[in-house]
Amino acid sequence: MSRLLLVVVALGAALLGAGGVYLAGRLGAPVGGERARTEAIVHDYLVNHPEVLVEASSALRRRQTGQAIDADKAAILEPFGSAWAGNPRGDVTIVEYFDYNCGYCRSSLPLIDALVASDPQLRIVYRDWPILSEESATAARYSLVAAEMGKFGDFHRALYAGGPVNDASIAAAVTTAGLDLAKVQAAAKSPRIEAELARNLDTAKKLGMSGTPSWVIGDQVISSALPIDELKRLVAEARKGR
Repeated sequence: MSRLLLVVVALGAALLGAGGVYLAGRLGAPVGGERARTEAIVHDYLVNHPEVLVEASSALRRRQTGQAIDADKAAILEPFGSAWAGNPRGDVTIVEYFDYNCGYCRSSLPLIDALVASDPQLRIVYRDWPILSEESATAARYSLVAAEMGKFGDFHRALYAGGPVNDASIAAAVTTAGLDLAKVQAAAKSPRIEAELARNLDTAKKLGMSGTPSWVIGDQVISSALPIDELKRLVAEARKGR
């Protein structure tokens, strides 16, 4: 039996249970009198090469994630207003799902700046995902209003620079961004803002995100703070897979 056929049968059996036997039969592997021998060979192969199942599981998970991203591309890749940075026609997009009360999200700002400065073909999309506190939700609403008014970047940087997120620092960030606080407060109650937050929450759930920051890069979703070298690696991998 060829190594390739062994791997196919093994993966079929491991990932599809009884369906693996059917698959083996379709491929011409022995399923009658030699079934026990085949199972023994498969067993020994997996014992000696357990990395095969790890690789297969990882590949399956990545494929499923990629399919989920493809099924909801607009909700993920299309920015809300001015909530983006870098090259608007970049060949790779990094999407960051963030919460203003997340310290790791705050520390990611200079990393993203460095990435954009070093890669002229990179686009960043920011998605408000307030999951840590009521103040996070308020900040996210104001952030989205700022994005509608073309001032996302100014508000984003001002709020991160303003220390702990509270009513006072949010209001100060609005003023620093050059926006009228009363108008922003009124606009924050808009159904459009609530719809965007609900959409981000729903998308994060569909993609299996577990916390902030979470990143969508190519066909991968990562819920973790990442060093710049890892972000660069993921961008290069996404670019290679285009």
